[in-house]
Amino acid sequence: MTQAPPPPVPAPHPTAALPPQRKLLLGAQHAIAMFGSTVLVPILVGLPPSLALFGAGIATLIFHALSGWRVPIFLGSSFAFIAPTALVVKEMGPAAAAGGLIAAGLLYVLFSGLVRLFGTERILQLFPPIVTGPVIMVIGLSLSNVAVKQAGTSVVEHAALGSWGVALITLLAAVIASVFGRGIFQMIPILVGIVVGYLTALLTGNVDPQALSHLRSAAWLGLPPFHAPELNWQAVALIAPVAVVTFIEHIGDVVVNGRVVGQDFLKNPGLSRTLLADGIANMSSAVLGGPAATTYAENTGVLALTRVYDPAIIRIAAVFAIAFGFSPKLAALLASLPPSVLGGVSILLFGMIASVGIRTLAEAQIDFAHSRNLIVVSLILVLGLGGAAFKLPGSQQELSGMALAALVGIVANLLLPAQRPETDASSDRV
Repeated sequence: MTQAPPPPVPAPHPTAALPPQRKLLLGAQHAIAMFGSTVLVPILVGLPPSLALFGAGIATLIFHALSGWRVPIFLGSSFAFIAPTALVVKEMGPAAAAGGLIAAGLLYVLFSGLVRLFGTERILQLFPPIVTGPVIMVIGLSLSNVAVKQAGTSVVEHAALGSWGVALITLLAAVIASVFGRGIFQMIPILVGIVVGYLTALLTGNVDPQALSHLRSAAWLGLPPFHAPELNWQAVALIAPVAVVTFIEHIGDVVVNGRVVGQDFLKNPGLSRTLLADGIANMSSAVLGGPAATTYAENTGVLALTRVYDPAIIRIAAVFAIAFGFSPKLAALLASLPPSVLGGVSILLFGMIASVGIRTLAEAQIDFAHSRNLIVVSLILVLGLGGAAFKLPGSQQELSGMALAALVGIVANLLLPAQRPETDASSDRV
């Protein structure tokens, strides 16, 4: 199996020379990109969205501080914890859920210690390009269904323009800004797409009237409804084991972020350090009463599209998220964005992530004449995208999606021989 060459360093925009107002726009773009998913999770599990926004901002700043200020990753509400958190909130209350999420963060700290003890190199040997490439593709393509559903979702009946029309206008505006834009417009294509899409939705009657009414009545300032966690061992048993799954997801997210930026973040600042940062960041959100925080693919997609990799931009986005948490008015403005607008930009963002996976395989010069390489990639793609799920032994938690795909890919890559024995030409056929 051909090993990957060092990842090429893309040519980023010279962000250091950008004026403050441009950096603010770039930070706002990241904050808006993560908004939909970050507020969806608390809505599904029964927690306050404003608290999730505030917790995401705090978690992101803590992650950056503990990981050496060099990894341009945003932390938002984790989807992996939805099922157990919703159950605990319903049966035992939000405080018990917060205690379980803190325990999950402590498991991250334990994993960090184990990585430091056994060495990052041993972990990295499990993730060669033949595994990471298709796993990155799964990260992007598994979200594609979300983007398409959003694009086709209408919140208003008998609008002058269908939801897909709004989504396509949003997508087209983002593409034009990225490809043909100059200066700041080329750097904020997602923000351009959202503004154009939102104005289109307003003019064609695609914005929910109730959302607009709530926007008009919302206060400009207000404290999120913080609440203290409590220790409930039953809640811990239900929620904490999910950290085993998100541990694999963490590696995948850090890998794809590094591939986009052109740096190996698993080596510098190091996997043990990013795991520690992620765990403590998750606990910081849970201590406030918010949902679990995790690294976000949406913002990695923005990085890939804009080629602006300055971690300080992500920290500006974190400050915006905190401001959204303290301002019901700003949160209501973002909440009034029609799903079709979010779907339009998500089509582009998630596709960019999948493209990074294809680039990873191409740069590693993987030989697909070898059937073992075809098998490894096929297993990862089909199981990761096909909805396969397996329950963990002795637990109600499921291994599915990217975590399942990565685990199967790792095992297949280890078990299948790297070099085929010499056979006749007919054996080359798959």
